[in-house]
Amino acid sequence: MLGDYRVRQREYLLEISRALTAQLKLDELLRMVLEAAAEILAGQAGLIALREPDGRFSIRASYGLPRALLPYFTPLLTDIPDDADLGRFRIPGLGEKLGRIAAQLGLRLQQVVALPMVIKRELIGVLFVFRAYGARFTVNDRQILASFADQAAIAVYNAQLYERLLQEKRRLDAILEYSADGVLILDGGLRIMVFNRALSQMSGWPSYEAIGRLHDEVVRWARLDTELDLSSAIAGGWPLPSAAPLYVEGDMRRRTGGTVSVGITYAPLFDREGRLVNIIANVRDITRFREAEEIKSTFISVISHELKTPVALIKGYADTLLREDASWDPAVMRESLTVIVEEAERLNHLIDNLLDASRLQAGALPMEIDQVDLSALAERVAARFRTQTQKHEISVRFPPRFPVVDGDPRRLEQVLDNLVSNAIKYSPQGGRIEIRGRWTDDEVIVTVSDEGMGIPPAEQARVFERFFRGTRARQQRVPGTGLGLYLSQAIVKAHGGRMWVESTPGAGSAFSFALPRRQPA
Repeated sequence: MLGDYRVRQREYLLEISRALTAQLKLDELLRMVLEAAAEILAGQAGLIALREPDGRFSIRASYGLPRALLPYFTPLLTDIPDDADLGRFRIPGLGEKLGRIAAQLGLRLQQVVALPMVIKRELIGVLFVFRAYGARFTVNDRQILASFADQAAIAVYNAQLYERLLQEKRRLDAILEYSADGVLILDGGLRIMVFNRALSQMSGWPSYEAIGRLHDEVVRWARLDTELDLSSAIAGGWPLPSAAPLYVEGDMRRRTGGTVSVGITYAPLFDREGRLVNIIANVRDITRFREAEEIKSTFISVISHELKTPVALIKGYADTLLREDASWDPAVMRESLTVIVEEAERLNHLIDNLLDASRLQAGALPMEIDQVDLSALAERVAARFRTQTQKHEISVRFPPRFPVVDGDPRRLEQVLDNLVSNAIKYSPQGGRIEIRGRWTDDEVIVTVSDEGMGIPPAEQARVFERFFRGTRARQQRVPGTGLGLYLSQAIVKAHGGRMWVESTPGAGSAFSFALPRRQPA
């Protein structure tokens, strides 16, 4: 009989050991361990409690007990010592606690044995087996149970290690998937293994279509700014010493059409024998950086040109008037001084615009709110510009009793000045310029239209950008800094309004802004 008992014990332990290598579901393995331990020790019920991160113990597996009764057994989990030594492990008053629980629930449980589950000298849990008859657990019983406790500890350790690996994988997958930069992972044959969401948006390739393709099928260059692309660089082995990354920059073709400016850093991963296993690529959209560089270059070019012209005129007229070998009549002097004043005002206007742009960047554009009659403001602006052009007919059309708005009259006049000035500059052949107003229940709308060169559709979305100058403006050398519309839109937005453009190339443009209507008190 004893021999059969030992054989069954070994069979149970072998079965559990096989299960440990077959699956890593912690709760299922704990249940198997507990059932086998209870059966081999002729127990009627059992529990396995695991230590939580905060140090408390909680029941994770049960045998022979309804789930609804498990909370009543929590007193057994108190006073568990930290001593993981099997010979000294004792839970004080364990038998008395079981007696009280059994009497409260009407259960016929009389004996209990509890053994520690230990991994690397650390107590991670306790295995309990209960009997419904009076025979005490022997030293041999405790030794047998210790084997099952060891198996349970191994199960817990492996499952927790597996869970941590899964958690780290999920975390890494989330980081890769939701990274703001594109992430591309290639195998040694340059086939795509990972292709994240940001890269999918950049390239126009859905990740499920990109994965499995060769790198060069997806990453195709319209223009390359560096000497080599990836395939050329690694044709004879990784091109850089000490596994240093390779940087490639240029305009990548999008699958859906067009290009996007990107910088790609390729980092190699080698095995112990020095073979290339993977290449991890970080793909960054550098369109904004290039636009910033272009804006910087445009700013320097435009500002230097806009400053040079008035300064040259002022200096030229002043030098002429200061000549000691000439005598100027009053009319010539007045004309020369008028040019000097006009160019000084032009310089002052340019400086004011630059200061406003700087304040706007700092979020501190000053405003002085008052009641504004936009129809009267439009008449004043139109009258001022009529004296500056002979080619244009400037008209104002506002309906009677046009609603007043709450706003900064000086800033709103600045908006109209910019719009009318642009209408004159961008219709060099002349034509009709109209300032008209209308209103709805919620807002008042002012439109300045011209019959000039118009704006190409591709550029209409960018006309309000800082320092932006359209292609035709640059080709025809129309003066300006590209700040007027940028500041105008900022002023309108500061009033809680909106601004937009409608234009047909060759037929003119209409710039409109809407401001909230003043609500009656």
